[in-house]
Amino acid sequence: MNKETENTLSTVLEALRGQQVIAYPTEAVFGLGCDPDSEQAVEALLALKKRPKDKGLILIADSYQQLLPYIDDSSLTEQQLQHIWSFWPGPVTWVMPAKPSTPDWLTGRFSSLAVRVTDHPLVKELSQKFGKPLVSTSANLNGQPPCRLSDEVRRQFGNDFPVLNGHVGGRDNPSEIRDAITGNLIRQG
Repeated sequence: MNKETENTLSTVLEALRGQQVIAYPTEAVFGLGCDPDSEQAVEALLALKKRPKDKGLILIADSYQQLLPYIDDSSLTEQQLQHIWSFWPGPVTWVMPAKPSTPDWLTGRFSSLAVRVTDHPLVKELSQKFGKPLVSTSANLNGQPPCRLSDEVRRQFGNDFPVLNGHVGGRDNPSEIRDAITGNLIRQG
């Protein structure tokens, strides 16, 4: 990791701990994220994106263990879990049953939650150092294309917006989304 990325990692971690919204590179585009346990931070992210609360959000994590406080995998068979794990780490998001304690600012109108174990090295490190998953939605203002460069993030959100400098992965499209119970494709990746 270069010095500039190290500096922005500590700045972004400080912003996350301060309940701010941040931007970071993912497998295809920059993501906007925040602390999933902070209603204030999630509401700020939803306001920034002009995204309705009832749509629900995605959590992106370094490991499956980081997702366990939010998801209830007890209704999934061992075969379903093995199938999910065969795609992780990687750019496939799975919609899984949420724990009853998972806040509705994450699940929206659903009893499920979209989750992903990433293989992007910078997001993995950010999530490890933060100690939990991050909310993840594409970094773009309403009506604008998703950002693929940190400079594009700054053009859309301002020079003072906390951005983890780095490169997005080589994917053209945002992550594929699948239903964990049925295996059905919800969004093409």
